[in-house]
Amino acid sequence: MAVSQSFARGRDFVALAKPRLNLLVVASTLVGYAMAPGEPLGLLRVAGLLLGTGLVAGGASAFNQVFERDLDAMMKRTRTRPLPDQRLQPMEGVLFGSAITIAGLLLIVTASNMIAGAVALATLLSYVVVYTPLKRRTSLGTVIGAIPGALPPIIGWAAVEGSLPVQAWTLFGIMFLWQLPHFLAIAWMYRDDYARAGYPMLPVLEPDGRSTGRQSVVYAAALVPLSLAPTLMRMTGVIYFAGALLLGLAFLYLAFRFARTRAVSDARRLFFGSILYLPLLWILMIANKI
Repeated sequence: MAVSQSFARGRDFVALAKPRLNLLVVASTLVGYAMAPGEPLGLLRVAGLLLGTGLVAGGASAFNQVFERDLDAMMKRTRTRPLPDQRLQPMEGVLFGSAITIAGLLLIVTASNMIAGAVALATLLSYVVVYTPLKRRTSLGTVIGAIPGALPPIIGWAAVEGSLPVQAWTLFGIMFLWQLPHFLAIAWMYRDDYARAGYPMLPVLEPDGRSTGRQSVVYAAALVPLSLAPTLMRMTGVIYFAGALLLGLAFLYLAFRFARTRAVSDARRLFFGSILYLPLLWILMIANKI
């Protein structure tokens, strides 16, 4: 019985770090690393960089769940998380988040440099200190939350180059714009849950969904030309350009369809389309690097 209880508690601590969701953070860091033109770090240092980034992202998730445990308890999709379900206590979440965050930052700095560590720290602070409280107060929280969500490629680039040129910020911009239709689709699908918890999400404030659909189209449309910029900057070749164009137009079509119908089924299509879009774009980018 003691072994099973210990296993259950360990699983709850892992759940605080959201490892599956943070795989995208790690993958995006790897893309930034792969696209930077500097000297490779070597396998061991790259592993340290990626593990460190994953730990910092996990710490941010843990802190976020500590601060939002009261609202998580009101939502069907989150009320069984370890903190709202009281399987873990808030102080345990804080200590766990602090431990893996510190370990992650030390790993990043040791494996690469202080600039990469500083960007990782900025990612954590902007997510926990800025985005998390603003999410309760304004629908702009979605836009603000996309900033820390778009910083992982910058971490990877800085680890190699020790600088942050415009090419690195182009990767940031792609990930920033991608997140917004992705999160707006989620917000529409779970708008009743967000309303129950009192989150001022756009679909809650404007329940007809016109603004949600319109903004999804605007961000998806802006993503198309920006996703082509790596080729114009001579970071990638024509195969990437063609693939990025096709992916961008397909993503834009899904956004248009959602905006037109505002049906949950089309929001779900946009959501799953977004999940496919970014990994395929990253794969194309790395494969067609000049």
